[in-house]
Amino acid sequence: MTRVLMIDGNRKLTESVGRQCLERRIAIRMTDTFCEGVRQLLDVPASLVLLSAELVRLPGAELAKLFETIAPGVPVVVRVETGQGMDVQVKFELHGFRVVQEPFDVGDLLAKSSLSARVVQPSPSAAAAAVEAACS
Repeated sequence: MTRVLMIDGNRKLTESVGRQCLERRIAIRMTDTFCEGVRQLLDVPASLVLLSAELVRLPGAELAKLFETIAPGVPVVVRVETGQGMDVQVKFELHGFRVVQEPFDVGDLLAKSSLSARVVQPSPSAAAAAVEAACS
């Protein structure tokens, strides 16, 4: 089953993406804070993470390491605001993240993200420690 975790504070966008996912019979979880989102990954596996760049406070390398520790192999797509410079997009792409800008279609997002059907279980202790370090 495909499961999307959307970490984004834009209520209108999360509702729209949620509706599109449900229409495609894709399970979706939503949260509006970064720390709550990464903590959810410890409890519920995801096939894809959609993350707002506005919520990211970690440098790109640390963000990549965090997601590889808590959700190894799960694609992370970073949503940047329309009009943000290319430097923001490139910052994330250099660390292996896919980047989208609004407007985007959920179907295209899923296709571009190369969703995996496998569920990868991280090391519980390493994942919990990584989340606590990132959120403290």
